[in-house]
Amino acid sequence: VQLQASGGGLVQAGGSLRLSCGIAGSALAGYGIGWFRQAPGKEREGVACIGSNIDSAAYADSVQGRFTISKDYVKNTVYLQMNSLKSEDTAVYYCARSTSVYVQFCALVPGSYASWGQGTQVTVSS
Repeated sequence: VQLQASGGGLVQAGGSLRLSCGIAGSALAGYGIGWFRQAPGKEREGVACIGSNIDSAAYADSVQGRFTISKDYVKNTVYLQMNSLKSEDTAVYYCARSTSVYVQFCALVPGSYASWGQGTQVTVSS
């Protein structure tokens, strides 16, 4: 399986970006997909994830109400819509697929994900 994250860039505080995670070599159905980020000098942290149940999304407290995760089964792609961006959202963002299949409720724990894409840089200027 290959995951390809894209959509990062430079945006002013208060702006929006939409990240995409294209998945090749594996169907999207059944797996949990997570978005993680890592800022310089900090540990990787979970941002949002979505399970096999379309309503079973989870968000970090820091992005709740600003970020929305969604998936398109036809395009086999997971999106992360990021609104009201803040300077502290600056990081490299990664998408990942869960180790287990039939993940109804996802977890924002990196150890639960076995397949990772390369990161996409998001920079928010204040």
